[in-house]
Amino acid sequence: MRRDPEFFGERELTLVYIAKRLRDALRLEETLTSAGHDYAVETDTYRGGLLFVSERVGAFFYVDPQAEPAVRETMRQNRFRPAGE
Repeated sequence: MRRDPEFFGERELTLVYIAKRLRDALRLEETLTSAGHDYAVETDTYRGGLLFVSERVGAFFYVDPQAEPAVRETMRQNRFRPAGE
């Protein structure tokens, strides 16, 4: 379920995905919510492009480190590629 970052308190959250398109962000939100995972989403910039590198805005998905293995497995089962893989 989508949560505000304050829900997690002082815990350091782990980045699991950067959605570059709204369609991907909405699909991942539905996937994580259906699976019962708590997560936070924030917009931020990332650098993208090969020939013409530019800053772009994406949806950054964060989870509690203890839930990370289960979240990553849910993402893989639903054809998402978790950050860092």
